[in-house]
Amino acid sequence: MKKQENKNYIFEYLDENDFRKKERSVRKYNMLAYKKLTFTYYPELRKGNFLGKEVKKDEKNKTSSYELQLPTDELFKKVHGPIVLHYTVYKEKNIILLTNITPEGILDEGHRAELSTYKGVMISKTNPEKDMFKINLLNRLEK
Repeated sequence: MKKQENKNYIFEYLDENDFRKKERSVRKYNMLAYKKLTFTYYPELRKGNFLGKEVKKDEKNKTSSYELQLPTDELFKKVHGPIVLHYTVYKEKNIILLTNITPEGILDEGHRAELSTYKGVMISKTNPEKDMFKINLLNRLEK
């Protein structure tokens, strides 16, 4: 966690519409991740506490890119992957560019249509058999 003293950062978006769709999908299907993002992570980021792991640093443009993993149900994580906030910090401009929330496929799909759940995990409409197979397999492996 790196802290910049007395600097408040503002949020900007790479594609605000796309980002907000994914954010709403997280709110709808994973309230814990959404609450943590909204009430804990966003205020910390605004204060200059850059959370998550730094994945890229650009000395020339003075930017750092981060990935912050949000709290996610273990079964969801195994089927679809972790929910990750991707952002870039422009330290000289006091800007945090919110670039993406992944996994994109299931979050985009969750925004477009009401998703079903199977054994407590949301499943995609495009590939429900594959998702249900993964869930059943993981449940068998745990026994």
